[in-house]
Amino acid sequence: MHSRCPCNVFQKVAGIIIGKTDVKSFPDRKNIGMDRFTFGFTVKDSPDFFINVSTWGNDAYVNGLASSFNIGDCGEKVSLKVVNYIMMLGNRTKGDRFCPMVSKKLLVTEAHSQVCLCADMDTIDRLLPLIHLPVKDSRDFYSLGDIVANGQKLDGSVINILAAVKSVGHFKQFTTSDGRRGQRLEVRLFDDSVLSFPLVCWDREAIQLMQPLIPRETVLFIADAKISFDSFRSGMVATVNSKSIITVNPDTREASLLFSYAKEVSESGALDQDDMPEDVPVESITDVYTVSQLMQKARENPEALFGITYSFISKLDLDSSASKVIKTRCSKCKFLVTEDLNSCINQLCPGKGQIVSATTGFDLLVDFTDHTGTLHACSLRSPVAEKALGCTTEEFISLTDGERTAMKWKFLLERCKIYVKIIPSPKMKSGIRGMVLDCSLADPGEVKQHMSALLQQRL
Repeated sequence: MHSRCPCNVFQKVAGIIIGKTDVKSFPDRKNIGMDRFTFGFTVKDSPDFFINVSTWGNDAYVNGLASSFNIGDCGEKVSLKVVNYIMMLGNRTKGDRFCPMVSKKLLVTEAHSQVCLCADMDTIDRLLPLIHLPVKDSRDFYSLGDIVANGQKLDGSVINILAAVKSVGHFKQFTTSDGRRGQRLEVRLFDDSVLSFPLVCWDREAIQLMQPLIPRETVLFIADAKISFDSFRSGMVATVNSKSIITVNPDTREASLLFSYAKEVSESGALDQDDMPEDVPVESITDVYTVSQLMQKARENPEALFGITYSFISKLDLDSSASKVIKTRCSKCKFLVTEDLNSCINQLCPGKGQIVSATTGFDLLVDFTDHTGTLHACSLRSPVAEKALGCTTEEFISLTDGERTAMKWKFLLERCKIYVKIIPSPKMKSGIRGMVLDCSLADPGEVKQHMSALLQQRL
């Protein structure tokens, strides 16, 4: 059995900050009514070694120190107390369970320690490349496809993930029922097996690291991410916790291959076609917008926007040839395919080489317009289109040209109640793309009521 070393050693250590936790406070047992404050950070000074640093002290000292540096900074720790301990969970302290696993830790206190940014350029030049080296074996990770395939078997597991950033969501702040303040950021990941997977960050430090990342041009190696089953989504989700170390654009072969794939799949348009954030039940959508409000709010919010608009259908090409109205798409990558093909022609399809799984249905682009503007090229697809038109694809194919035109004019230039989802889309000239979730002819009384309310808001 190993035992804890009883001696404390004071050393000077220089390294780059690769991880950092939020400041937390606890009641001070020695001084009733007072709080002690703490936060931790992780330092790397060579390709193979990193170490955890625990900081304790009063409010001013700890918060002042925490705000003086960020992940990626090169710090110089002077006269730090080094404490040896065992890399066995049974011998770790309660606090150690929330830190990355290492063989030693450093303790920073106001009385015995100093932390400052390194000013020596030679040292900085030596340390900076270390920020791109994962703290775990670069080959030891789960693909997103592995996570999805294992499903709830991984619930509660802590694993490593290598994935590219698809989108960075909107930073949200909230207050819990007991008055505590919190924050949340969701990042969507993808790789060559899954085109969208959620990663949630709750800590402010992790959020600050994630917010500036460039979607589709950034690869992450996330060491010790927690995997759990989200019953609301009915799927798996990854969470960054205090044990996690995130390496941005790792300098590894595996990351380089994924970066090349991310560039290719982004340019192919597959990410836009598959960019379908989880829909919410239509009946839960209650916010009403004009078209201009929808477009403005969507541009300000990088996440999916759900809303209702009472607008006119200004483009609905039902009288085009059936092949332009009804299309077949690959179920995995959403690329257009022909029914006689045995496999998807998209070279970047996650199901490449497999027997194609395809769906056939209405696949329309519609415009809707009100007094404030027009939202162009919104997707109206089955089964929403079938419900709105009151017609299946088989029934539509059997209609005459005159019957199709009559169906078109039932909606064209008529005021409709449209439930819509708006998402960012770099491929679109407007920068956004709309998807119709439900559509029906609007009740005049309902239109009058909501239009009056919107007018009152403008006044």
